[in-house]
Amino acid sequence: MPTVERVQATPAARQLLAELRAAHGAIGLYQSHGCCDGSGPLCYAPGELPLSPADRLLGTLEGVPFHASQAQCDYLQALELTLDLEPGNAGNYSLEDGSGRHFVLRQRLFSDDELAQLPPLEPAAP
Repeated sequence: MPTVERVQATPAARQLLAELRAAHGAIGLYQSHGCCDGSGPLCYAPGELPLSPADRLLGTLEGVPFHASQAQCDYLQALELTLDLEPGNAGNYSLEDGSGRHFVLRQRLFSDDELAQLPPLEPAAP
């Protein structure tokens, strides 16, 4: 039975991840908490955002781990997440800020068949 991935990325988002990796080395993504537009994917350099035992690995995109808290994972559990870009700066502390582009997360409900194929969430690596 094939495994369904929780996270995807558009070609544009993959390109920006490659640019950020070239500029910063190892990077990570984290789905921030917030309300409405205050919740979004953040890109950070190692050590900028310490992970906790309550954080989970949603997946890996272009070698970049994408984490979220267990509480966020509970909220997002039935959704396929696609990392994408929008024009403009988001005004946050994410590494792409100032590039004229910012990461956004598109969501789609998984089908019942897809939900049955999702792998369990892994704890964040220490």
